[in-house]
Amino acid sequence: MTGASSLPDSPLADLLAHALTYPEAWEDHPWGETVVKVRQKIFVFLGRDGAAGCHVTVKLPRSGPFALDMANCAPTGYGLGRAGWITATFGAGEDVPLDLLRAWIRESYQAVAPKKLGARLDAQAATGVESTP
Repeated sequence: MTGASSLPDSPLADLLAHALTYPEAWEDHPWGETVVKVRQKIFVFLGRDGAAGCHVTVKLPRSGPFALDMANCAPTGYGLGRAGWITATFGAGEDVPLDLLRAWIRESYQAVAPKKLGARLDAQAATGVESTP
């Protein structure tokens, strides 16, 4: 299921399109939020704060400590922060580091996806057939 139309031309639309390239990834809208799941597990939340700001929430078991050193990142609420989930928030007009967020989405996918699916990304990278939009 593709849903880039739910996030019109924006950094979030770019990140959504990127996340949907991963094996068995699909868009869903629980709680009125845009998320991308692998099988039934969420690996990225893509949301808006107000009219123009946005936030991206991912699970970062390896780079979480680095992310938490950034001013716009914090442990995710609802107890998810204890499990390694980080939320990056960007205000209107702020630069959104798309390459970094794409790398974090990949890390989150590999943390959440079944091992065989996560291993496909490593195999793609090794052969130079990385799936990116």
